Amino acid sequence: MRHAIILAALLGAMAAPVAAQEGTTPAPAEPRGNDVQEGLDQLSEGARTLLRGLMGEVEPRMRELAEALEAWDFEGLNLDDLGRYHPPEVLPNGDIILRRKVPLPVPPGPMETPGEDGEVEL
Repeated sequence: MRHAIILAALLGAMAAPVAAQEGTTPAPAEPRGNDVQEGLDQLSEGARTLLRGLMGEVEPRMRELAEALEAWDFEGLNLDDLGRYHPPEVLPNGDIILRRKVPLPVPPGPMETPGEDGEVEL
């Protein structure tokens, strides 16, 4: 909504010189370069106004985000570890699985421990 108001104000500002010229005697012809320069000046001023308005909306939210990020503990997060995993998979029931690219070795369980003679007790 705010963008529409800014755009309407910009268009109104651009139309104001035309409305001001109506009903007056035409001025002597000026070089075409002045009209173009004046138009560019108005466009740049309108763009500045638009960007100021956008910054006014975005700035408070960016400050909130910065405050929230300051509260996080990034010390324990090792981003190099992320390369060890495949992208997350979402199962149909909503579970999310993170699979390692190289599985960890499975330690032998108590039933799989070889005995003194090298045989595995079942």
